Amino acid sequence: MRIHFLNLILLSSFLLSFAQQPANHYQVIPEPESIRNSESSIIFSGSVKIFAPKQALEEAKMLQENLLGDFGMKSQIVEKADQANIVFKLGANSDNNEAYTLEVNKNKTVISAATSTGIFYGIQSLRQIIQKYDNKLYIQQGTIMDSPAFSWRSFMLDESRHFKGKQAVKNLLEEMALLKMNIFQWHLTDDQGWRIEIKKYPKLTEIGSYRDSTEINFIGSKVCNGKAHSGFYTQEDIKEIVAYATKLHIQIVPEIEMPGHASAAIAAYPWLGATGKRIQVPCYFGVMFDVYNVVDPRVMTFFNDVFDELIPLFPSPVFHIGGDEVRYNQWNESEQVKQYMDKNGLQSAAELQVYFTNTISNLLKNKGKRMMGWNEITGDNVHDYQKSIDTKANNHKLAEGTIVQFWRGDSTLILKTINNGYEIVNSNNEFTYLDYDYKTISLSMAYSFNPIPKGIPKNKEKNVIGLGCQMWGEMIPTVESMNYKVYPRIAAYAETGWTTPKNKNFQRFVAALPQMLNRWSNKGINYGPLK
Repeated sequence: MRIHFLNLILLSSFLLSFAQQPANHYQVIPEPESIRNSESSIIFSGSVKIFAPKQALEEAKMLQENLLGDFGMKSQIVEKADQANIVFKLGANSDNNEAYTLEVNKNKTVISAATSTGIFYGIQSLRQIIQKYDNKLYIQQGTIMDSPAFSWRSFMLDESRHFKGKQAVKNLLEEMALLKMNIFQWHLTDDQGWRIEIKKYPKLTEIGSYRDSTEINFIGSKVCNGKAHSGFYTQEDIKEIVAYATKLHIQIVPEIEMPGHASAAIAAYPWLGATGKRIQVPCYFGVMFDVYNVVDPRVMTFFNDVFDELIPLFPSPVFHIGGDEVRYNQWNESEQVKQYMDKNGLQSAAELQVYFTNTISNLLKNKGKRMMGWNEITGDNVHDYQKSIDTKANNHKLAEGTIVQFWRGDSTLILKTINNGYEIVNSNNEFTYLDYDYKTISLSMAYSFNPIPKGIPKNKEKNVIGLGCQMWGEMIPTVESMNYKVYPRIAAYAETGWTTPKNKNFQRFVAALPQMLNRWSNKGINYGPLK
């Protein structure tokens, strides 16, 4: 809290220095591709008039909300462009649906884009260059031409470990949108909780969403607090949140863990597990041994049924299946699994995981979805506990079209995966894990992350489609503890995903942060250190 107090003092000093006149340059996060601006400003002292074509009317309505909420300025949507102070133009010649141009001249402000998404991102920049003094809005004259460096700019929230609820998710989505992040990866199931209603399998939430205690202090402490924890989203809740995200041009990618991290589901339905034994939802964190019995046809029917309920809820073309940290002990000890592997020519549990993953990939493909998973789905060993019990070669290739999200392993594994034809989202845990403290990943270290690692040839860089930052939930029991670790680092990841490396500058980024800090403080968001 001392660091937070000092931040507020610095913020107040910064804002006072601009109390008399507008800044002489745009300060936008993430930094745009190109900025040209002058000392002159246009002034709005009355109601702002907005013109938008029909395809961008929703964006115009959102701008109205923004002007009122951010600046207390009323506005109206008018029918003709020559009546307006702010004009949206669609049909710009661009091959990037997220690109936009923002032009501020002495007569009006014009946002041009090929799509409504580009218009939306232009609005986010406009919100950041408006200054308010003496109940008047000032916008410096100039031009921003902008488009993102990467198409995949994601934030992941793990709610299996600690449930946060609808309002917390909506608040995160709002801040993501302002920062032009476009993917919300929603980690809804894991060992410690199943957080989404599946009507055909009600025990998933009746039993799987509840645990009687929670490990505290640190992962592996084996000290539990004795307090029950529960919570899940109904399908109506999901529809509401997805609709809200869609308005913000954010795609929600659900993550349903398999074949490991399955304890909550197995606690609900023991026949899903490789041992068939009844278990409880774990109160401890870490990597559990319980895994799905992927050779049982009933389990495959279960996944099919779950997808059939989820797909109408999530319009995202991508579904994430987890696939990380699978302990193979129960498979290796199962006679049923051994017989299945012999029948299908599988030499190792690693091969069985790829074989299963490809089956899921085909299942999703037939339902019009593309599969994504953590990088263990390639079959490469990245954990000591896997190597010690499963050393046979993996001769099965991951299904085509899979997106591989790398969280662990060096650049040689990334290059190997790219050479095999897959697209990559880089989520290197040493740079992007928001549950790590600021001593481990400082703001400057988060900002320094390059999604394209060294050693990737220029002609292969296009296979790295972006980055993800991850808020794992084991040690963030409250929204306040989550926010402290998310902010301000989320802004650094947003700029890393949007801004080209040549335009990145940490000192400039920090100088532009105060308006974000002011916004977060006004919303009651507790944030971490600024270095």
